[in-house]
Amino acid sequence: MPWHASRKGVALRPRPRPGWEDLLFSAETGGAQPAPPAGLRPSEAPDRSLAVFVVTSYGLQTVLRAPGAREVKSEGPKLVPFFKATCVYFVLWLPSSSPSWVSALIKCLPIFCLWLFLLAHGFRFLLAHPSASLIFVGLVFSAVGDAFLIWQDHGYFEYGLLMFAVTHILYASAFGMRPLALRTGLVIALLSGLCYALLYPGLSGAVTYLVGVYVALISFMGWRAMAGLRLVGAAWRWTELAAGSGALLFIVSDLTIALDKFCFPVPCSRALIMSTYYAAQMLIALSAVESREPVADYRLSKAN
Repeated sequence: MPWHASRKGVALRPRPRPGWEDLLFSAETGGAQPAPPAGLRPSEAPDRSLAVFVVTSYGLQTVLRAPGAREVKSEGPKLVPFFKATCVYFVLWLPSSSPSWVSALIKCLPIFCLWLFLLAHGFRFLLAHPSASLIFVGLVFSAVGDAFLIWQDHGYFEYGLLMFAVTHILYASAFGMRPLALRTGLVIALLSGLCYALLYPGLSGAVTYLVGVYVALISFMGWRAMAGLRLVGAAWRWTELAAGSGALLFIVSDLTIALDKFCFPVPCSRALIMSTYYAAQMLIALSAVESREPVADYRLSKAN
């Protein structure tokens, strides 16, 4: 047994055994991790991505870790500017009745911070992952749409609608067409048809068709975001949960806008619209950080 002297050099005492934090064997495949000792295999754990081998004072043990916990924690500091900008928007709460470039800047500032959040992962990451690049470009169009909607009562509502329509096309392309999940698509199509039927009596002129196309596009984006969602088993990823939740909140936000503008006044509509909108954009941006397809796999999937 190893012994070591105290600071005074008089008494001798046994050196404490190493704790669990002294050595950690991970069964994940990403990164250079030491292999677990013979006799313990990651496949014996309930989920290969959750198996973690820990050396304790009582020997080698296998524990489980929540999927994505480390990744979410590592992304948190990069989102601090976004949370601060969102707080600035809600604290200032500039009146929508008097639009200005200052109010447009304050409204777009959280989206600018999400640009920086994705850029913080490096240009190489965006270039190597087409889905992340598409989400980044979608955030750019979102900021332009936000600026147009500041002046929506001055005839710019249609321009804002167009910018967000392009955003949903980009997001849907980022989420991809696999798996297809036809039943999910049919349910979303039915619900979107009911929503459009609710809005239809309040629509007139070209807006009738523009809103119809927009409803179809945001529903398609929601379908593609939720198609890959797996809540149980070893196949689910936290980024897919973020994408599905973000798409759902985006739909809630835009439905609130439509109801308030074309049907009836919604109590606290602006607070509901902006809180769900910012949360939706944050979650969709988060879904890009564990991008689904590196560029080689992306080209292969397109070829197939």
